[in-house]
Parts: sequence; structure tokens; C-alpha cells
Amino acid sequence: MCGRYSLSKSKIELEERFQAEMLGDFNPRYNIAPSQLVPVITSDSPKGFSFFYWGLTPEFAKNKPVSINFINARAETVHQKVSFKSAFKQRRCLVPADCFFEWKRVGKKTKIPYRFALENDEAFAFAGIWEEYENEKGENNHTFLILTTQPNSVIGEIHDRMPVILKKEDEKKWLDTYSSEETLLDLLQAYNPELMISHTVSPLVNSVHNDSPAIIRKTSPMDQFGNYTLFG
Repeated sequence: MCGRYSLSKSKIELEERFQAEMLGDFNPRYNIAPSQLVPVITSDSPKGFSFFYWGLTPEFAKNKPVSINFINARAETVHQKVSFKSAFKQRRCLVPADCFFEWKRVGKKTKIPYRFALENDEAFAFAGIWEEYENEKGENNHTFLILTTQPNSVIGEIHDRMPVILKKEDEKKWLDTYSSEETLLDLLQAYNPELMISHTVSPLVNSVHNDSPAIIRKTSPMDQFGNYTLFG
């Protein structure tokens, strides 16, 4: 499960990192949540950023709102599931990010938020798939989800799944419309744990209404109520 991430880089930094143009302004985001409109790079338009809603509306579910039930899909079966296999074959995307969050359960009522990032805190891309659908007003909307896989040793202590972080050199393969299914599935692996870092963050991340640099700062372990805890 990946239900919250951040993209705290500037527009210029993102354009340079992904070699893609972003039309309009972009404000760094520290607490991105499902149903929100965020930048992605699609196989249809790999030289530019598009803004899609996080929460896939499957191809067969026309005229439906953004679905928070479909924010992730398992990488192991995405090519087989009716809901996702068409998008996997034809509509793949990069989801730019610079960290994601998971919560460690340490008791019946205690969960502690953790931030996971690359060791140099650089931007990276999740592997995603996307859909286009027509809403009730006749407008075309675009939605996406993030693929997940078995966790590496860094995330495995906190959660039993992790988002697929693509290696930089594999991003073009993921977007390439000519990549074979075998090639694509081979890309969907857990990221090297030696290249990742993690630390506890403030329970401010628990609310989607909070979106500030304080979200990603390292803090002493606190539970979801803001109480300091010995668990880390």
C-alpha cells in the first residue's frame, strides 16, 4: 500500500530531472493524497508533464468519479487483472516523487509515521498506469495509480508492500510503447535498500489538510496523537 507521498522539488528541478516541460506553475507538495491532482509523465507524452487525479477509474467504469479504492495495484498481477491489464499494456506513466510515507503499528492504537526516500534525497519515479474517462459533464478526466511490490529490507520492517521505484535508467523502458511484457514485469522490483533512507516524521502527515515542509522533517517518534513514544 502506498497512500501518501511528497514532491517537494521545484518546477525547474523537475524539468531538469525528467527532461520534460511543465506548462504553468507548480508549488512543491509535501503530503500528496488520493483524489488529488498531481503531475505525471505518460507514455503518450513523454516530453511533458500532465496533471492527473490519483485514484484510477478503470476503463470499464465510465462516468464514475475518481476512485480512492484503486490507488495501488500489485505489480505481480497487474498484467492479468481485468481492471488494469489494458492500461498496463497501453497506458503507463511515471509518477514523480521524492519520498513516501508508511505507518508502523506498535500497539492496538499506536501508529508512527515514517518517511522513506533515496539516500541523496533526489527525485525519483514510481511506476504507474493511467486511464482516461468522460465524466457526467462530458469532460475528459485522467486518473492514475501506483504499482506496489514486495518490500525491501528498509520498508519491510514497517509494511508488507512498497511502491515500485523505477531505476532512472529504466524510466524510458517503462514509457516505451514497444517494451515487451516480460521487459516491463522485470522492471517492477523492490528498490535497492542500500540506496534508501528512512526516519520518523510528525503526525501532521496524518491529515491531508496539512501540506508544509514540516511534514517531511525528521522528528522524534510520535504516535498519531502527537505523543512521544519509545518505539522507533
